[in-house]
Amino acid sequence: MVDMNTLLSLQITIFLLVLAGYIMTKMSILPPSVRGPLSDLVIDFILPCNIIVSFLLEFNKEILQACLTILAVSICIQIFTIVAGDKFYSKKNPGEHTVLKYATIVSNAGFLGNPIAQGLYGETGLLYASVYLIPVRIFMWSAGIACFTGTKGKGVMKKVLTHPCIVAVIIGMVLMILQIPLPAGLEKTLRTAGNCNTALCMIVIGNILAEIRIRDVFSKKTFWYSAVRLLIIPTIVFAGCRAAKLDAVVTGVSTVLAGMPAPASGVILAAKYHGEEHFAVKIVFLSTVLSLITVPLLCVMMTAFQGNMTVG
Repeated sequence: MVDMNTLLSLQITIFLLVLAGYIMTKMSILPPSVRGPLSDLVIDFILPCNIIVSFLLEFNKEILQACLTILAVSICIQIFTIVAGDKFYSKKNPGEHTVLKYATIVSNAGFLGNPIAQGLYGETGLLYASVYLIPVRIFMWSAGIACFTGTKGKGVMKKVLTHPCIVAVIIGMVLMILQIPLPAGLEKTLRTAGNCNTALCMIVIGNILAEIRIRDVFSKKTFWYSAVRLLIIPTIVFAGCRAAKLDAVVTGVSTVLAGMPAPASGVILAAKYHGEEHFAVKIVFLSTVLSLITVPLLCVMMTAFQGNMTVG
């Protein structure tokens, strides 16, 4: 059974960091003018370090064979979210549609996913979650980036392939597949820088949230997005896994990780590429609040499902 205290602690951490950014902005310690440089710092340095470290996994033939199923499921989910992100929302406001599309393709699974999967299924769950997140990260910095850059065809490929985060994905995959060890000092540097990712992203969100009236967060659009991200997508994933008769651990990890809230990276990218950053903050804030209810519920349901499968 997942440790609910750990889950609650992770979610409280998010809110306290957002609150820190909010308070510092209200006190003029962190003026809005620093948002651009902070966003650039996260996108061009902190996130690439975090991405490279995330690929430093043991990945031999036995593990590859054991994880092919979860890898295939994750790829299918990412393809589905690209279609869903384009079809589920009104296109009347192109800026908001871009944010919604990105936040449907990408979730906060990278931050919450591993500890939750480990709490549910132990080391096997942690391994499956780590592999599940590989396509998530690749799609995040390919199809996800394309949502904001506004380029098409060769222009998309050029911008995507030269983006620091995609370069980091390529480096990370090479290191993982070839099992190349990094010098201790270099790995420590990457981990130290990468660990700043969550804190800086949430502080930037707090900085933007300080400019928004809290009551404006609650709207039909933000509630509909939250329903799609937290309920509809994981329900479809669970039904698909059951139809394919996948085992309980693959089904549970895939379903829970598919039901994570909107990612902070959407706010950072909207700020960097002059998108609807205020709307991005609204869906991150509301979906994260609602996930305090939906994510534990998903965990309980998947635990019960595993128990039924074992009895059966």
